[in-house]
Order: sequence, then C-alpha cells, then structure tokens
Amino acid sequence: MSQGIFITGTDTGVGKTLVTAGIVRWLRKQGLDIVPMKPVQTGAEKQDGILIAPDLEFSLTAANLQPNADERRLMTSYLYEPACSPHLAGRLVGHYPDIEVIRKNAEILLRRFHALAVEGAGGIMVPLNETQTNLDLMKALRYPVVLVSRIGLGAINHALLSIEVLRQAGIPLIGVVFNRTVPSLPEDRFIEEDNPRAVATFGKTAVLGEIPYLGPMTAEKWQHFEQAMPGLEIIKKNLEQGHG
Repeated sequence: MSQGIFITGTDTGVGKTLVTAGIVRWLRKQGLDIVPMKPVQTGAEKQDGILIAPDLEFSLTAANLQPNADERRLMTSYLYEPACSPHLAGRLVGHYPDIEVIRKNAEILLRRFHALAVEGAGGIMVPLNETQTNLDLMKALRYPVVLVSRIGLGAINHALLSIEVLRQAGIPLIGVVFNRTVPSLPEDRFIEEDNPRAVATFGKTAVLGEIPYLGPMTAEKWQHFEQAMPGLEIIKKNLEQGHG
C-alpha cells in the first residue's frame, strides 16, 4: 500500500534534514522502498547552472539513491534561491508553492516507490504562499508526522505547542525526535535530560530518539544516529500498517 510520513520541526535549523536522511537510510536497509521528498526548498543552490535542493541531495546521498531527472523534479516541486520563508521566496520570485501540485507529484512518486519521507520547509505554521501554511500541506497529504525538536532551554514550549497544533488539526503524530544541533555543555545536561521526559509526559507522545551532536556525517556517525533512534522501529511499523 502506498504511504508516507511527514517530517516537520519545531523551528528551522533543528535537524529535519538529518532525521529525514537517517530515516530513509535505515528503512531502505530494512528492505522498504522509501524515498525522500523535499517539496519546497528555499536556499536552493546552483550547480552547473541548475538549481538543486541541498536538503534532498543530503538525503539521497545518505541512502545511496540516484533518481533520474524526472524523479528529482517530482521530489522537489519548488526551488527558490532566496533563503527565507517559502511565501516570501515565492513573492520575490513571482510564483508560489501550490499544494495541489505537490500532492499530485507525491502521488506520481508513489506509483514508482512504496513510501515517501516528506521533509517540510521550516516549522508547522510557516507560510507556503499568501494563504496556506505547512499545516495545510500536511492536511492535503494526510501522512502521520515525525516532529523534530532541538534540545535545551525553550525546547519544551516549542515542542508542546507544535504537538497541540497537530492534534487540533487531526494529524496523527508518530512521536518526537530530539536533536542536538550544537555540542552539549556539562552545565546544560540537566535540562537536556529533562526535555524528553517533560515533552513525553505533557505531550502524551512517544520520544523516538535523542540524537547527540554528530557534525559532518560518516558511516560510523550514521551508526551512532541509528543507535540513538530506537523509534525507527515505531516508524517502520507505522508504515507497514499502512497509515497515511
């Protein structure tokens, strides 16, 4: 059965791309034909005169995937050079992301692959155009969500607010991944140790993983990622049960 998951964050720069890449890499090793999708990429980069999506390329490289040009186009429906919110990038360039186009591209991909790991642009309420946000895209795709949060002071509030928004919208939440975006300091350890417990308790949700600061990825560091993500099995089970 065709299906997918949606990876979103409590903010920008929390590690959605790392988590998306790690999920795709691990699930493919388990035999699931899943591919990444980055529907809207701001801060796109030019390579040989062509715009590419660095977030998508990171995930493809991690999973050793080499899609053809048409599949890449479907995986990145909208590419913008300005590194800003999608609605602002769309305004600057003169064309906005269209949720229906993204949904149709996802459907086409799902005729070729078994499952999708869709990485959002920024957080849940980031505008995609002048009237719709990432939340509207999640509603259109109807995939269960993996929420990525940074860890440290302020993380609890951001995570719980994000969980509440998803629940109010009726979007199923698989769980939360806590990602260290900077090296941990000894004096902050007591906060970092409490964050997952507090979010699990008050948010009534699963903690899928607590990822240490990893820096540039290597084969060994991907092993560390997998060890820090016991929730990979939960994600796999969710897909196998045909949710979304």
